[in-house]
Amino acid sequence: MSETTKTTYTDFIGEVQHRIEAGQQGEAVRTTRAVLETIGERVDEGGATDIAGPLPMEIDRFLLQVDHGQDYDFDEFVERVRARMTYDDLDLDAPYGRPSDVDRGEAVFRIKAVVALLAETVPGDGLANVEHQFPEDYVEMFELRDAETMPWDTA
Repeated sequence: MSETTKTTYTDFIGEVQHRIEAGQQGEAVRTTRAVLETIGERVDEGGATDIAGPLPMEIDRFLLQVDHGQDYDFDEFVERVRARMTYDDLDLDAPYGRPSDVDRGEAVFRIKAVVALLAETVPGDGLANVEHQFPEDYVEMFELRDAETMPWDTA
Protein backbone atom coordinates (compact mmCIF):
# COMPACT_ATOMS: atom_id res chain seq x y z
CA MET A 1 0.00 0.00 0.00
CA SER A 2 1.27 3.44 -0.84
CA GLU A 3 1.84 6.10 1.79
CA THR A 4 1.33 8.92 -0.73
CA THR A 5 -2.38 8.40 -1.34
CA LYS A 6 -5.13 7.49 1.08
CA THR A 7 -6.17 3.90 0.64
CA THR A 8 -9.74 3.08 -0.27
CA TYR A 9 -12.09 0.83 1.66
CA THR A 10 -12.11 -1.68 -1.20
CA ASP A 11 -8.31 -1.76 -1.39
CA PHE A 12 -7.86 -2.14 2.37
CA ILE A 13 -10.44 -4.92 2.74
CA GLY A 14 -9.15 -6.59 -0.42
CA GLU A 15 -5.64 -6.63 1.00
CA VAL A 16 -6.88 -8.09 4.30
CA GLN A 17 -8.81 -10.72 2.33
CA HIS A 18 -5.64 -11.63 0.42
CA ARG A 19 -3.47 -11.76 3.54
CA ILE A 20 -5.79 -13.98 5.55
CA GLU A 21 -6.77 -16.03 2.49
CA ALA A 22 -10.46 -15.40 3.09
CA GLY A 23 -12.85 -16.91 0.59
CA GLN A 24 -15.35 -14.08 1.02
CA GLN A 25 -15.02 -10.37 1.54
CA GLY A 26 -17.29 -10.60 4.61
CA GLU A 27 -14.62 -12.60 6.42
CA ALA A 28 -12.07 -9.86 5.72
CA VAL A 29 -14.50 -7.21 6.97
CA ARG A 30 -15.16 -9.21 10.16
CA THR A 31 -11.43 -9.65 10.72
CA THR A 32 -10.69 -5.97 10.12
CA ARG A 33 -13.47 -4.87 12.45
CA ALA A 34 -12.50 -7.33 15.19
CA VAL A 35 -8.84 -6.32 15.18
CA LEU A 36 -9.39 -2.56 14.89
CA GLU A 37 -12.10 -2.42 17.56
CA THR A 38 -9.86 -4.31 19.95
CA ILE A 39 -6.87 -2.07 19.18
CA GLY A 40 -9.15 0.94 19.70
CA GLU A 41 -10.19 -0.38 23.10
CA ARG A 42 -6.62 -0.99 24.19
CA VAL A 43 -5.12 2.40 23.23
CA ASP A 44 -6.09 5.87 24.41
CA GLU A 45 -8.40 8.02 22.31
CA GLY A 46 -5.51 10.06 20.88
CA GLY A 47 -3.73 6.90 19.75
CA ALA A 48 -6.87 5.56 18.13
CA THR A 49 -7.34 8.88 16.31
CA ASP A 50 -3.71 8.82 15.10
CA ILE A 51 -4.16 5.38 13.56
CA ALA A 52 -7.65 6.10 12.22
CA GLY A 53 -6.78 9.35 10.43
CA PRO A 54 -5.34 7.89 7.22
CA LEU A 55 -7.85 5.02 7.03
CA PRO A 56 -11.07 5.10 4.98
CA MET A 57 -14.03 6.35 7.02
CA GLU A 58 -15.77 2.98 6.67
CA ILE A 59 -12.87 1.47 8.61
CA ASP A 60 -11.63 4.25 10.91
CA ARG A 61 -14.86 4.14 12.90
CA PHE A 62 -13.93 0.68 14.20
CA LEU A 63 -11.04 2.31 16.07
CA LEU A 64 -13.00 5.33 17.24
CA GLN A 65 -16.41 4.05 18.39
CA VAL A 66 -15.21 2.01 21.36
CA ASP A 67 -14.35 2.60 25.03
CA HIS A 68 -10.65 3.54 24.85
CA GLY A 69 -7.81 2.96 27.30
CA GLN A 70 -8.75 -0.48 28.61
CA ASP A 71 -5.97 -2.42 30.28
CA TYR A 72 -5.64 -6.13 29.47
CA ASP A 73 -2.89 -8.50 28.38
CA PHE A 74 -2.23 -9.99 24.94
CA ASP A 75 -4.08 -13.23 25.72
CA GLU A 76 -7.22 -11.22 26.53
CA PHE A 77 -6.67 -9.15 23.39
CA VAL A 78 -6.62 -12.32 21.27
CA GLU A 79 -9.74 -13.67 22.99
CA ARG A 80 -11.61 -10.41 22.34
CA VAL A 81 -10.64 -10.52 18.67
CA ARG A 82 -11.75 -14.18 18.43
CA ALA A 83 -15.09 -13.37 20.05
CA ARG A 84 -15.67 -10.51 17.62
CA MET A 85 -14.85 -12.69 14.62
CA THR A 86 -17.38 -15.35 15.59
CA TYR A 87 -20.56 -13.37 16.12
CA ASP A 88 -23.31 -15.54 17.54
CA ASP A 89 -26.10 -13.20 16.49
CA LEU A 90 -25.52 -13.22 12.72
CA ASP A 91 -28.20 -14.33 10.31
CA LEU A 92 -26.40 -17.39 9.01
CA ASP A 93 -28.56 -17.50 5.87
CA ALA A 94 -27.42 -14.02 4.88
CA PRO A 95 -25.46 -13.59 1.62
CA TYR A 96 -22.35 -12.27 3.37
CA GLY A 97 -21.28 -15.69 4.53
CA ARG A 98 -20.97 -17.61 7.73
CA PRO A 99 -18.59 -16.49 10.46
CA SER A 100 -15.77 -18.91 10.85
CA ASP A 101 -14.77 -20.53 14.11
CA VAL A 102 -11.31 -19.02 14.44
CA ASP A 103 -8.81 -20.75 16.72
CA ARG A 104 -6.18 -18.87 18.72
CA GLY A 105 -3.35 -19.42 16.22
CA GLU A 106 -5.45 -18.17 13.32
CA ALA A 107 -6.62 -15.18 15.37
CA VAL A 108 -3.00 -14.23 16.18
CA PHE A 109 -2.05 -14.54 12.49
CA ARG A 110 -4.98 -12.31 11.48
CA ILE A 111 -4.05 -9.74 14.12
CA LYS A 112 -0.47 -9.66 12.79
CA ALA A 113 -1.70 -9.37 9.18
CA VAL A 114 -3.94 -6.38 9.97
CA VAL A 115 -1.28 -4.68 12.11
CA ALA A 116 1.29 -5.10 9.30
CA LEU A 117 -1.19 -3.52 6.87
CA LEU A 118 -1.78 -0.66 9.31
CA ALA A 119 1.98 -0.11 9.44
CA GLU A 120 2.01 0.16 5.64
CA THR A 121 -1.09 2.38 5.49
CA VAL A 122 -0.54 4.81 8.38
CA PRO A 123 2.15 7.28 7.22
CA GLY A 124 5.34 8.07 9.06
CA ASP A 125 5.61 6.72 12.58
CA GLY A 126 1.87 6.85 13.28
CA LEU A 127 1.61 3.23 14.35
CA ALA A 128 5.00 3.26 16.09
CA ASN A 129 3.84 6.26 18.15
CA VAL A 130 0.95 4.15 19.46
CA GLU A 131 2.93 0.93 19.90
CA HIS A 132 4.39 2.18 23.21
CA GLN A 133 0.88 1.92 24.70
CA PHE A 134 1.13 -1.86 24.45
CA PRO A 135 3.13 -3.74 27.10
CA GLU A 136 5.96 -6.09 26.21
CA ASP A 137 3.68 -9.14 26.00
CA TYR A 138 2.19 -7.62 22.80
CA VAL A 139 5.49 -7.85 20.88
CA GLU A 140 4.14 -10.75 18.80
CA MET A 141 1.38 -8.50 17.45
CA PHE A 142 3.94 -6.25 15.75
CA GLU A 143 6.42 -8.87 14.52
CA LEU A 144 5.40 -8.71 10.84
CA ARG A 145 5.50 -4.91 10.76
CA ASP A 146 9.12 -4.78 9.61
CA ALA A 147 9.53 -8.31 8.24
CA GLU A 148 11.36 -8.62 4.94
CA THR A 149 9.12 -11.40 3.68
CA MET A 150 5.47 -11.84 4.51
CA PRO A 151 3.62 -15.17 4.73
CA TRP A 152 1.02 -13.98 2.19
CA ASP A 153 3.73 -13.12 -0.37
CA THR A 154 5.13 -16.64 -0.60
CA ALA A 155 3.93 -19.08 -3.21
